[in-house]
Formats: sequence, C-alpha cells, structure tokens
Amino acid sequence: MYIVGLGTATPPGRFSKAECLAAFQRSDWFGRLDTRAHLIASTVLQRDNGIEARRLAVDVLDEVFRIDPDTLSQRFLAHAPRLAEEAARRALAAAGLQPGQIDAVVVSTCTGYLCPGLSGHVIERIGLRHDVSAYDLVGQGCAAALPNLKLGQALLATGSCEFVLSVCVEVSSAAMYLDNDPGVLISACLFGDGAGAAVLGRRAQAVGPRVRWHDSTSLTEPAQRDALKFEQRNGLLRNILTRAVPGLAAEHAGRVLDTVLRRHGLQAQDIATWILHAGGRDVLQALERQLALAPEDLRYSAAMLREYGNLSSAFVYFVLEAALADDAARGWWWLSSFGAGFSCHGALLEVR
Repeated sequence: MYIVGLGTATPPGRFSKAECLAAFQRSDWFGRLDTRAHLIASTVLQRDNGIEARRLAVDVLDEVFRIDPDTLSQRFLAHAPRLAEEAARRALAAAGLQPGQIDAVVVSTCTGYLCPGLSGHVIERIGLRHDVSAYDLVGQGCAAALPNLKLGQALLATGSCEFVLSVCVEVSSAAMYLDNDPGVLISACLFGDGAGAAVLGRRAQAVGPRVRWHDSTSLTEPAQRDALKFEQRNGLLRNILTRAVPGLAAEHAGRVLDTVLRRHGLQAQDIATWILHAGGRDVLQALERQLALAPEDLRYSAAMLREYGNLSSAFVYFVLEAALADDAARGWWWLSSFGAGFSCHGALLEVR
C-alpha cells in the first residue's frame, strides 16, 4: 500500500492559551468550579505546556462554554462533515485524483455520533460514487488513524479497490466538559479541532515522494481502559485523563516499535524520520526518554502540538504532512498513534 495524497483542515478560529484563559475566567463556569480548579486551569494555560494555540469550531471563544447536549451535538453536525470534506478534497488534489476514482472510504471519529455516519456526508459532499464501500469507525480515540489506515490496507489487498480514502475528523469542542477533576480540566486545555485525510493506493504515483506502508502492528490492553477514555455523564461525553497516560503511551509505543523492527532486522537508529502522535508535552517527553530520541527527532510532532494542540485521531496526518512538506530525510519512517483502550499502533513506512 502507498499513501499517495494527504490533506488536512482546521476551523478558521485560532485561539491562544491567554485567550482561552480569559474566556474561562469570564464564563459562568468559572464561578461553578472551585479554587483548586481555577489554579489548575491557570497553571496549564500560563506555563509552557507545549501548546501555544488551538483551532476551535466557534466564531467567538465564549461559545465554547455553552455546554449542553443539544448545543454540542449541533456543533459536531455543523463542523465535522465540513472539516472532513476539506481534508478529503485536499488529499484528492494532492493525489491528482477525481472523486469518482475512489472505491472505498473509511471515516473515524470519537467526538460525536451521527447515524447515518459521517461517511455518508463525505460521499455526498465530495461527490464519491454511490457504490463506494463506506465504513465508519468509532470509539478508538486518539489512536484511530492507524486502525483506519490498516482497514484501508486490507481493502486494497482484496483487489477490489484501487484507491481508498481515509479520513479522521475530531471536533473536540463538541465534546467539551468541565468539572473540578484535574484530568478533566487538563483535557479541556489540550484538545483542538481538525481533520486529516489520506488517499491510499495499490501503486505509487508517478510524481512526488513514494510513501510505502511496509509493515505494522497493534497492541491493546483492556486492563488499562480506565486510564484514558470517554464516559457518558448527564448526556455529555466526559474525558477521563489520568496521570498514568504519558508512561503508558511511552511503554506501549516502545513495545510496538520493537516488535516491528525485530521482524525486519532493524534498530531504532535506522529510523530516519519519526511521525508520532503527541498527546501533550509530558507525553512527548516520555516518548523521547523511552525511545532514546533527541528533541530534534520529535520536531514535527512538537511543532504541530504547539500550533494546533492535541487533534486526537487527526493529529498524525498533520505530522506526516509537515514532514513531507519539509522534505524530511528519506528512508525508514516510523508512524505511531496511541490512545483509548489502552491501545497503541505503529507502522513502518518506506519513503523514497
């Protein structure tokens, strides 16, 4: 399988940490939360947490603090299809393909629920054929990009598809929840909105870098499910984020990497470019230590985190796109995502 086109999209609204803190302090929610919650939010939004700005699907930041089931559901419906469309159109353009050439579409999200699913909106909005195979994947959190891509690989391997469109879209502002729990508050300070898309093909395109999906593996440990997950409370999605997450992410990422490298007689030093999900600054630092990397090795992940925040499942599309745009060192690349489950996935790419 080859990745023959990439595209990303975000809402136009760019909001700095300082703007987010000011909006929180003037919201009704500030008075509902206790003094400790005020301190936590202020600390996260004033210190260097690896994030400078986020894109959120609101016209003015105060709208983020309208937190009720109907408002959040409507926000997801209004913005998720549009973001998915924009990213998909850009991926198609990068691949030099027309919508009618796509044989299957796979769409992942965890920040909202639609039935019929988002895949139908993508089919309609970009004009895919009505006989296209469509799949909606939910509940995989930040890790979802690689399962999405692996399903695309399986579809291509059947020989029934020539091109598959992979899309991950998250409207984290449609899954907003606030209370006095430190993990909930930190989560609210980390996530942004965006979509990533890739066109997958059985053959490489004639021009541009050849990005071949060489091998992959996955690891899921249900015993750690409660470390990172969404739960339903009062009709809303409430994100559970615990202190164990950076360590779990690093440990699982190391195990997944070692499994694939051993299969091919490679070592970590053979990886020329690293494309890693960044849950936050603490996660990146844990990955750096676990994988014995230098900060420079994670520069693309760190740059995307600083400008966009944690985009959940869409994040690694942004990192991969940034590395390709920068003409990063060719050779073996490592692509990895992790999240709810607790799950971790990794893929060895060969970029020529």
